[in-house]
Amino acid sequence: MRRLNATILVPAALVAALLAGCTATADAADSTDGSSTVTTTSDANVTVEQAMAANTARDDVDLTASDDEVTISLDAPAATDGVTVDGSTITITAAGTYRLSGTLADGSVVVSTTDDGVVHLILDDASIGSSTTSPLQVLDADQVVVHLEGENVLTDTTAYSDTDEASAALFSSADLTITGDGSLTVHGNGNDGIAAKDGLVIAGGTITVDAVDDGIRGKDYLVVTGGTLDITAGGDGLKSDNDEDETLGYVEVTGGSVDVTAGDDGVAAQTDAILADGTVSIVAGGGHDATLADDAAPKGVSGTVSVVVGGGELLVDAADDAIGSDGVVSIAGGALTLAAGDDGVHGDQALQVSDGTLDITSSVEGLEAGLITIAGGDTSVVASDDGVNASDPGATGEQAPGTAASTDVGLTISGGTIVVDSGGDGLDANGFLTMTGGTAVVSGPTNDGNGALDVDGTFDVSGGTLLAAGASGMAMTPGADSAQSFVAFTFDSTQVAGTVVHVLDADGTEVAAFESTKDFSSLVYASADVVSGDTYSAATGGAVTGDTTGGLAAAGDSTGTTVATTATAGEAIAGMAGAPGGGGPGRRP
Repeated sequence: MRRLNATILVPAALVAALLAGCTATADAADSTDGSSTVTTTSDANVTVEQAMAANTARDDVDLTASDDEVTISLDAPAATDGVTVDGSTITITAAGTYRLSGTLADGSVVVSTTDDGVVHLILDDASIGSSTTSPLQVLDADQVVVHLEGENVLTDTTAYSDTDEASAALFSSADLTITGDGSLTVHGNGNDGIAAKDGLVIAGGTITVDAVDDGIRGKDYLVVTGGTLDITAGGDGLKSDNDEDETLGYVEVTGGSVDVTAGDDGVAAQTDAILADGTVSIVAGGGHDATLADDAAPKGVSGTVSVVVGGGELLVDAADDAIGSDGVVSIAGGALTLAAGDDGVHGDQALQVSDGTLDITSSVEGLEAGLITIAGGDTSVVASDDGVNASDPGATGEQAPGTAASTDVGLTISGGTIVVDSGGDGLDANGFLTMTGGTAVVSGPTNDGNGALDVDGTFDVSGGTLLAAGASGMAMTPGADSAQSFVAFTFDSTQVAGTVVHVLDADGTEVAAFESTKDFSSLVYASADVVSGDTYSAATGGAVTGDTTGGLAAAGDSTGTTVATTATAGEAIAGMAGAPGGGGPGRRP
């Protein structure tokens, strides 16, 4: 999907990829800016390759510098072929290779040429500072490559004039590529650290940026394929902000190591934020415990159209959402560790986890979107409110009791594992909840105002394993006509954290064992081993054995246990939702 002003635009390549597995489609919105209107999809089954293919690819650049170099001594610059000198301003006027060494304490190097071809700038232990403008600026060129050798420093002015085209310590109006084995330290005292008005690619080098506004910005795109980046920014850390072309405005990380401390978003893409490989570590807005101004919402990774993670490692500590998109979020691989002051992962339209490891260590709501799909991978969520919340992106609050649930809003679990520790509802669907495979374990609320399961529409389980433990006041089961049966237990007294519960069939054979991490008085268990109409017992004591998922094991040691309660499979407990015909709004005060 592509967003331009208030209208979401979808390029044909991404439409085909999305609609191939689309589960719901929203109505087209009328365009108010003259742009064409395209129906938007709410499916998040998007791979890194599909997201990349929908965008304009970065330009090919010859990174090989010529052996025929022009040497520029910054200590005592002199005019030569392709180089003019006017006071403390050194201007490069032709394509070619230029080696800059030494110190220019207060001046600037300017690239201004109409030649076709690449301008290669080799920074070789170069230090350039300017008290009035950008120390290194490209005003006109076909393509520019900055090669880093040795240790290099750029320091700009604290205030740019209104007529200054440059706006960063390293500024380029042309496509810019940074590579090499050396280092570059950038002090962006007046605005951005590194900025390109076209595309920007970072392929190598050790780059340290400290900027009062954005750290590194490429208008058309920002692509990181290698290198080591350490960014401190008052604004966004990595940014691409072209809002005029739906195939541009993307940020892509395919390698390297990126460490960002940002006052606003760690990664901000006008269209797609894509992580294919590499390591990205972000602290945004002071982290998840920070106190924010009313209008502040620093996110870890933000993509207006999409955020797609297909590999690499992502670590985020954000004051607002750790990952957020007005469109879709796809976790298709990689290892993610997220802490958020608001949502762990938020997609207005849709969110899918199909592979990888997703660990949300702190959040208000863990996963939130209109349509949520857990199709694979290993997901764990710690949330002070809802663990998983499938809700209408246009709604302003929780669905009112007795209102019709949306069929375009819901949660599907078809594979993988998801473990939830929630203070509010564990799995909350303001529409349908469908489970066809995978394993879901919920340690839900300890207060009776919320439930481990809360479904407003149909609630059907036809495969996989579901265990939900929590308070009994708002407890809920799948529908009585669910394709796969369940058994629901209510305990006479609260079972304390650390209690082991064994689910036993009528013959005393163990079906499952669960060791709780929180107090609970209700437990719902659904699996292929549960037979509708049979009687099951919940025995406490003993121990779990073997591998566990969120405390749930296939077997345990029930020696010396005590039967606490019994229940008939397929029957909803008195006072619970989940009566015949499906879920329902649940019991509300």
